[in-house]
Amino acid sequence: MTILESSIFDLSPIPMWLEDYSAVQKQFEIWKKQGITDLKSFLEEDLTRVTECAHKIKILKVNPKTLEVFQAKNLHHLCENLHIIFQQEMFQSHISELLALWQGQTEFSSTTTNYTISGKRLDIKLRGVVLPEGQHDLSCVLLTTEDISDYQNACRLEEKNRRLAESRFIYSPTSLWVEDFSRVKLRLDQLRAMGIEDFVTFLDVHADFIQQCVDDIILLDVNQATLDLFKAPNKETLFKNLHKILPKEMQQTFREQLIDLWNGNIHHQREAINYALDGSIRNVLLQFTVFPGYEQDWGLVQLALTDITARKKAESYLEYLGKHDVLTKLTNRSFYTEEINRLERSLVRPTSAIFIDMNGLKSTNDQFGHDVGDDLLRRMGNLLNRAITNTSFSASRIGGDEFVILMAGADEKTVDELKLTIEELLNIDNQYYASQPIHLAIGQATIQANESIEQMLKRADQMMYQKKQDFYDL
Repeated sequence: MTILESSIFDLSPIPMWLEDYSAVQKQFEIWKKQGITDLKSFLEEDLTRVTECAHKIKILKVNPKTLEVFQAKNLHHLCENLHIIFQQEMFQSHISELLALWQGQTEFSSTTTNYTISGKRLDIKLRGVVLPEGQHDLSCVLLTTEDISDYQNACRLEEKNRRLAESRFIYSPTSLWVEDFSRVKLRLDQLRAMGIEDFVTFLDVHADFIQQCVDDIILLDVNQATLDLFKAPNKETLFKNLHKILPKEMQQTFREQLIDLWNGNIHHQREAINYALDGSIRNVLLQFTVFPGYEQDWGLVQLALTDITARKKAESYLEYLGKHDVLTKLTNRSFYTEEINRLERSLVRPTSAIFIDMNGLKSTNDQFGHDVGDDLLRRMGNLLNRAITNTSFSASRIGGDEFVILMAGADEKTVDELKLTIEELLNIDNQYYASQPIHLAIGQATIQANESIEQMLKRADQMMYQKKQDFYDL
């Protein structure tokens, strides 16, 4: 080694080792004479052979940086602690090093693990080159062991975070969709370039633009929760049946999304309706977000779908309870009051009403108990529900034994026909329940010229009251 080379060696900012591999070369010759051809399999078969080769290597010289990095006082101190510096994690890299030399290569490299004498782990980038003066017997090999611990730690952290992100996606209990909206972004940018300002009006005029944007979306991935939510056995089946999952009703939802995106709202949410592959409905809360770093092109977005079907059913039931009588399944007095106000404002005429009172219900409750009375009320509710087939009509229980049928657009003839239907159904019902017949007092009225809804209802109520009086006077 020349004076210049020696100076470069000593002043190098990375650890450098000058080693003699000639004993390893002799071992190679012995193995070749024994017929060994697959050195890799031979060494992996018995790792003590790798250790034996390592012990045959002589360290000729190291530079000061080597002593500093590995916390050695001098070369002798370093050599005494090689068993700490080189541990079993080096086996695979040492095998690849020996294999390169076995095959006649003069250079090799690998990433491995060393330790300082105090036991600190070091990630090492090892490079070796056989110097010209040692190429005939491997007696002079220069190695560098660059400490890349910071880089490797950063890589490990990145890998950990990547795996964590993947796990959160795969195992999230929420349905997650990863999509590419870049072509949608391009379409919206083109509209702006054309001078379009009123996007809502543009969509009203060009309804086909919405479907064009839908077709531009590229679905990249979904998680397991998505397959479970929509009852898909695998991603391939889901992707092929998106038209079943996303019905035409989604056009309005997507229209609202496009308006949000046009207005710069790249994080938004709304309720939507989807369908599972078995046809069952899925009410979902859709949360849309453009991933950080993709704000300029929307190349990566995520849709999170939270299943709110159970909540919507509960809300519907609560709404039903707010407007219906649980016992008779008819609408209640609250609905009746709202309907009167609606009919008063409505231009639909004529409007009619039938008032009904169950005669003798109180005495039935007193004599046989409220359970029997409740059965009569349930029969009455079922009877009225069967009698009313016109969706413009409604039957409400407005009191304990009082019922009103409101009939928008019904004239006197229609009222008579419905009354007759009720009486026929009542007759059949009473034949079946002969021991507990239902007796009704019925009043009816149709709105007259210059008469209010309230006045018409009062006339029907008075007629019903008179029929009730007649029943008790008998």
